[in-house]
Amino acid sequence: MSRILSMIALPLVIVVAVLAMTSVYIVDVREKALVTRFGEVIHVREEPGLGLKLPLVDTVVTYDARILGLQTDPMEVTPLDDRRLVVDAFARWQIVEVAQFRRAVGSGGIEQAQSRIEGILTNAIRAVLGSVPSTTVLSEDRTPLMNQIRDLARQEAQSLGVSIIDVRLTRTDLPEQNLTATYARMRAEREREAADERARGGEAAQRIRAAADRTVVELTSQARAQAEVVRGEADAQRNAIYADAFGRDSEFFSFTRSMQAYDRALQSTNSSIVLRPDGEFFSYLNDAAPEGASAGAAAGASVGGAATGTGAATTATTPEPAGAASATGAAVQTPATTTAPGSTTPIPAPVAGAASTPAAPAN
Repeated sequence: MSRILSMIALPLVIVVAVLAMTSVYIVDVREKALVTRFGEVIHVREEPGLGLKLPLVDTVVTYDARILGLQTDPMEVTPLDDRRLVVDAFARWQIVEVAQFRRAVGSGGIEQAQSRIEGILTNAIRAVLGSVPSTTVLSEDRTPLMNQIRDLARQEAQSLGVSIIDVRLTRTDLPEQNLTATYARMRAEREREAADERARGGEAAQRIRAAADRTVVELTSQARAQAEVVRGEADAQRNAIYADAFGRDSEFFSFTRSMQAYDRALQSTNSSIVLRPDGEFFSYLNDAAPEGASAGAAAGASVGGAATGTGAATTATTPEPAGAASATGAAVQTPATTTAPGSTTPIPAPVAGAASTPAAPAN
C-alpha cells in the first residue's frame, strides 16, 4: 500500500511544482508587464519583482519600458515656396500606457508600434515644413520647427499609449536632380561677385597708376627745369671766367686755347686733317709770327710725328696766293677720315676761325 501511495505522490508533487512555477512570473526592472486572460487584460504590473497568475489560463506579456529610438526613412516635402526638399528625422519615444498600447498594436508589439509612429512623424513633418519657406527649413536654427513636429506627433501618438519625447531633423537637403542646378547657380553668383571685385580692383589700380605716372612726369619736369637753371648758371659762370681770363692776357689765352685745340685735334689715331698752311690754325706752329707771312716755311713742320710734304696729297687748281710757297697744300696724314678742326673750343679764339680747305681731286 505504501508503495502505491509513493508512486501516486511523486506525480502529484511534480504537478504541483509545475503549477507553482507556471503561476509565478518575474518582471524585470527594464520592462512593463500585463496579464491577459483569454485576450483580455486583467492586470498591469510596472514595478519590478514577482507576480502571480493563474497557470494555463493567464498569459504574461512584457514590453520594454526604456526610451526607444526611431529613424524615419528619407521623404520629400514641399515647403511653402514649392521648393522640394529631402528630409528625414530621428525620434525618441516611450510606452506610458501598457494596456492602451496592447489594445492599439495588438500582438504586433514594438515593431507594429514603430511602424505606426513613423507614419505619425511623416504626417507631422509634412504638415509643419509645408507651412514655412525652404529658407527657414535650411537655416541653422530649426529648433522651433522640431518642437512643433514633436508636439503634433505627441498628440497623435497618445492613442497608441506612447509618448513622443523628442524629434530631431537629421537631414534637410535638396533632391539629387536639383543639386547640380543649385550648385551651378551658386557658382555663377560667386563668379559674378569675383568679377565685380576684380573690376573694382582694376579701376583702383588704374587710378593709382595714373597718379603715379602724373607724379613721375611732374617730378621729372621739375628736375629737368632745375637742371636747366643750374646748367645755365654754370655756363654763365664759365663764360664769365673765360671772359675775365681773356681780358687779362689775350695773347696767352689764345696760345693756351691753340695748344688745347692741337691736342684735341690730333688725339685720335685714325684721322686726317687737310688745311691751308697759311691759316690761323698753324699760326703757333710756324717759325714766323702769325701776322707775317711765310706760309711755305711752315709747310714742312711736323705735328705729333705726322709726315708733311709739298704736293704729296693734292694738286692745286686755283692760283696760289702771293708770298706762298711753291707747294699749295700741306697734309698731316694718318690713315682715314677728315674732321674739321677748331670745333672742340668752347669759345672763340684766334684759332677758331682757321679755314679748312679740302684738297682738289687728283688729275
